[in-house]
Amino acid sequence: MAASVKAGAALSRASARSLRRYRAARRIGTHLVLLLCGGLFMAPFYWLLSTSFKVSDDLFATPTVWIPTRLTLDNYAQALTFVPYGQYLANTLYISLFAVVATLASCSLVAYGFSRLEWPGRDLFFVVTLATMMLPYPVTLVPTFIVFKWLHWIGTFNPLTWPNFTGNPFFIFLLRQFFMTIPAELSDSARIDGAGELRVFWRIILPLSRPALITTALFTFMNNWNDFLNPLIYLTDQSTYTLALGMQKFVGYHSAEWGPLMAAAVVMSLPVIVLFFLAQRAFIEGITLTGIKE
Repeated sequence: MAASVKAGAALSRASARSLRRYRAARRIGTHLVLLLCGGLFMAPFYWLLSTSFKVSDDLFATPTVWIPTRLTLDNYAQALTFVPYGQYLANTLYISLFAVVATLASCSLVAYGFSRLEWPGRDLFFVVTLATMMLPYPVTLVPTFIVFKWLHWIGTFNPLTWPNFTGNPFFIFLLRQFFMTIPAELSDSARIDGAGELRVFWRIILPLSRPALITTALFTFMNNWNDFLNPLIYLTDQSTYTLALGMQKFVGYHSAEWGPLMAAAVVMSLPVIVLFFLAQRAFIEGITLTGIKE
């Protein structure tokens, strides 16, 4: 009897060791696959970054120089001085930050009305709001331009900023889905204590929706930071240009000078990359938690 018990215990220990080895091997394999995929995605950015520090002799050397042996900052100096980078940066920041504030204000209020308030036709209007995402941008481009021309907004920042107060259907949908995951009992308790809808929205819903709000803000900032078509259409004075237009202007004069081009691309993309890494935890929470509850 004792022998059988010892054999059973030894077998269970062996099974436990085998299970631990299997889990460790699976974990290592998963990390290797993720590292490989991450390396593939990072390769173009590494080439962009390394090229921006290369001297002209290393750009077309054979064999290819993956790690620069001689580093230079002349490419960055040329990229930052050819165009008024400070002015273009200030213009881009103004447009992007204005869009973030306007989008958060408008979309959060509309999403609150679609998710926490009961009113006739709510679901129908929500479907209509989502249906506007099916309209291609070229369909609304000409009518919108005519409206802005009638308002004498062409050549100013107004067409790129104030329309954000009208909301964005995708962000309305994202925030609505997140608001629906917040227990209704919290809002009901606040109403029993005498709080109005705006106070419930400001003091309860918004603080609990930080991940979704940060996700909306990050998407909005990136869209406006990288936007090229709208500034190209509505901005006519070079003093109002954004970084995207400045990059296009730089490419027009330096299309064959890859070092300065790569340096200009790094300077333009670096703020967005830094912003994403600073907000990545809240961004991932906002994406994964949205839509848990219908």
